[in-house]
This record gives sequence, structure tokens and C-alpha cells, in this order.
Amino acid sequence: MNSESRIVMVTGGARSGKSALAESMISRIPDHRIYIATAEAWDDEMTQRIKLHRDRRADGWTTLEEPIDLSGALARTDDGKTVRLIDCLTLWLSNVMAQGDPGPHVDALCAQLRAQHGPVVLVTNELGLGIVPDNALARKFRDQHGWMNQAIAGIADEVWMAVSGLSLRLKPQRETS
Repeated sequence: MNSESRIVMVTGGARSGKSALAESMISRIPDHRIYIATAEAWDDEMTQRIKLHRDRRADGWTTLEEPIDLSGALARTDDGKTVRLIDCLTLWLSNVMAQGDPGPHVDALCAQLRAQHGPVVLVTNELGLGIVPDNALARKFRDQHGWMNQAIAGIADEVWMAVSGLSLRLKPQRETS
């Protein structure tokens, strides 16, 4: 994350290191860090995943749990200097799809990202590299997720991909001489 980037997207597969990469990007900021968590602990396994994320973060984070209203959470926390980390858009999309059409939620999030004064780092999964799911609901989720990621990446100043614990900058592309 460079000093001019306001919106940074970090994508990757499951257990690729994307959350750790996103956290490391803003760990140098001594204060004014908010972790916006979208996960809900519906079972023991998810409770354990959330605990692992909490334990990995050092002191200096304020956690805001917001499974649905990300645009509202960003509006409420945008003071121009506080960096916000949203982890993760994939779980958030699942939450909003359970309520119906995700389109208005994604549109509201994109509008709010464009209006931000302070930096935002968003973590999302890359689902489009796998096989085509065998059922309509899973295909619909994968498609909606891909469209959401394209929209966020289009807004983002920087886009990074984590693969096997390594990071690859996708946007802006490196200039070649």
C-alpha cells in the first residue's frame, strides 16, 4: 500500500495468505486502524477461524463486526485518516445473498468506496479459477462474486493477489522499460 492509494483490494484463494498480506500492508500505521469483520460464527469451526484471525492481529486494532451494511460501516468510520480493513467480501456477499438480490448492496458499497476520504483495504477470494460448480446456487454465487470483484478492482487504486503466501501486484501494473 503506497501513500497515494486509498482503495486497495487483496484477492487470492483459500489459505493463500491474503488476510495476512492485507494486515501487513497496514501494520506500519501506528494507530487509527479498524478491522471490519463480515464473518458470523454460526458453528464451532467458524468460531475457531474468527479466533485465529483475532489472535494474529497485534494490538492497535479496533474491531467492528458488520455482516451486512458495509457501506454504512465505511460511512460511519471515514474520518479521512483511519485505515479500514474489510475481511472479507466473500463472506459479506454470502450474507447479503441470503437476504435476496445482492446488486443494490454491491452498488452501494462501490458508491461508498468512491466517496471515501480515508484508506480502505478489502480482502476477497478469487473463486473463478476452479471448476464450474455442479448446482445452480453455487454457480450463481460464483458469478455474482466474480462481477463484484471486477467492480471493486475497477475502483481500486491497487489490486494484489496472494498465492501460496506470496504476493503479486496486479494493479497498477509495473512499468517496463
